[in-house]
Formats: sequence, C-alpha cells, structure tokens
Amino acid sequence: MNTPLASTAPHGRLEHMPVSLFSIVMGLAGTTVAVEKAEHLWGWSIAPSAYLLAFTATVYVLIVFAYLAKFVLHRQHVIAEFNNPIRMSFFPSMSIGMLLLSIAAMSRYPEISLYLWAIGSAVQLLFTLVILSNWMHHEKFQVQHSNPAWFIPIVGNILVPVAGVPMGFPELSWFYFSVGIMMWTPLLAVLLNRFFFHPMLPGKLVPTLFILLAPPAVGFIAWVKLHNGVLDDVARIFYYFALFTTLLLFSQMKHFVKLTFALPWWAYSFPMAAMTIASTLMLEKVGGIFFAVLVPVLMTLLVLLVSMLVVRTLLAMKRGQICVPE
Repeated sequence: MNTPLASTAPHGRLEHMPVSLFSIVMGLAGTTVAVEKAEHLWGWSIAPSAYLLAFTATVYVLIVFAYLAKFVLHRQHVIAEFNNPIRMSFFPSMSIGMLLLSIAAMSRYPEISLYLWAIGSAVQLLFTLVILSNWMHHEKFQVQHSNPAWFIPIVGNILVPVAGVPMGFPELSWFYFSVGIMMWTPLLAVLLNRFFFHPMLPGKLVPTLFILLAPPAVGFIAWVKLHNGVLDDVARIFYYFALFTTLLLFSQMKHFVKLTFALPWWAYSFPMAAMTIASTLMLEKVGGIFFAVLVPVLMTLLVLLVSMLVVRTLLAMKRGQICVPE
C-alpha cells in the first residue's frame, strides 16, 4: 500500500520548497532580539542571544541557498509561487529576515549589520513596489484571497527605522515608516471586511491571524526610535492597540489549539516576539507592576512557543511532511 509520503516522493523536495520557510527566520530573529533585550533589562551574566544569533544566521543562509537552488533548477515553480495570491505576500519575508538579522547583530557586528540593513531595505522596497503593483493591476484576486499575510510586505517597511535611526538614516527611516503605516490602515479595513462579511479563513491560514499583532507592535518600537526614545501619546496608541490585539487573539485560543501543525504555525512567532520587545520597551519607559509582570510572562511564552515550533518543524522534516505538493 502506498503511503502519502511515497506518493509524493517522485516530485522531489526542492521544487516544492515554500517561500514561507523564510518566516522561520523572522521568528528566530525576533526571538533573538527579544532575548537580547531581556539580557540588558535583567543583567544576565550569560548571553544566549549570541548563540541564537548564530543559529538564526545559519538557518537563514541555508534557506537562501536552498531557495536559490530552487530558482535555478525549478524556476517555473518559483514564478508560480510568486503569482499565487496567497504565497506572493511571503516573498518579502526574505528581506524582513535580513532586516531582523541586522537589528539582532547591531550591537555585536555593526559593520555587518549596516550591510544587512542596506541590502534588506533596498530589497524590501523592491518587493513592496512589485507586490503593490500586482495588487493594483490584477485579474485573479478575490476577497477570499485576502488574509493577514498581506501585512508582511507592509511590516517590513515599518521595521526599517528600528536599525535605520541608530545607524544615522532618520529621513530614509521616516520614508519607510510612512509607507508602512499609511498602507497598514487601509489593509486593516480590507481584512476586517473579509473577517466580518465573508467565510472564515481556511484552517491552514488561521495562524496568520497573529500577524495582525505585528504592525502596531513594530510601529510602536519604530515610532519611539524615530523620536529619540521619547514615549509620547502616539506611541501609546500604537502599543495599547497592539496590547488589545494580543488580548483579542488570546481570547480566541480555542480556534488555534485544535489546528494540525504546519509551516504557517511560524506566523505565531514573530508577532509574539514583536509584542514582547514592545512590552520590554514599555517597562523601561514606564515601569510599574503591570509591565514588570507582563514582560516575563510574554518572554516565557515566546521562548516556549519558538522551542516548540523548532521541535515540531524538525520532526515534520524527518517525517517528510515539509516541502511536499499541496
């Protein structure tokens, strides 16, 4: 009797390698930055973020070379993936991974961080222009194709100032931030319309609901950077909307726990990391018992979540459940 694995084996793994694998790097790099913030906040004598950075960079390089091999050997599959109305939005996770690695490496390897930031920012702009152009001039998109992954091309722009301002590029950072924030608002309205008046997301895409958390959380961090560390009223609006979104998502946990593991589960990781980092920043700026309790809780959940995702992904790879036809 043929097993599902046996039936897909002739296709080969490489040609079915999804671009969404880059979301793994987003989650790992976000966790690296969050752990580094914890090291400074609590004065840890050890630096696990250094090991996390090395691991994340290694994973990123491996995925990049594998996807380049796919592009060379199975170019038609890459083109088909880019023309897919859902998978298209995951392509900027390549540049976002580079930007997050730049942020994670900034204190230890400033020169490498600058190169990563410059290349990541340029590629992010290119992806944003191409994807928005495709959205504007299309014949295939329908409302059911919209999903929270559509925020990915936008969030990358909001992320640019986090490293751009400390590196001395405030005006360029404002450019990217303006693009990201102004595009986030109408996209949020489109997605709320899809949620309220159309059928629920397919089960495999339900984890992407956590991406709703990323724009306000990253927007808060970027806004504070753009204002030289000052916590003003606009920053508070970003943060508390992110906090409300976190509560909204956790109140729907019953819809998440019953899902079967798949690569979209990595969509939980980067938004949770962004919220953890944002809360750590609030603890530094505001203090108080609420944030003193919230930050360790979020940090613990983040580490447990990412550890679970790494283990489940490795097990899925061992069982041949990754990079198969869908």
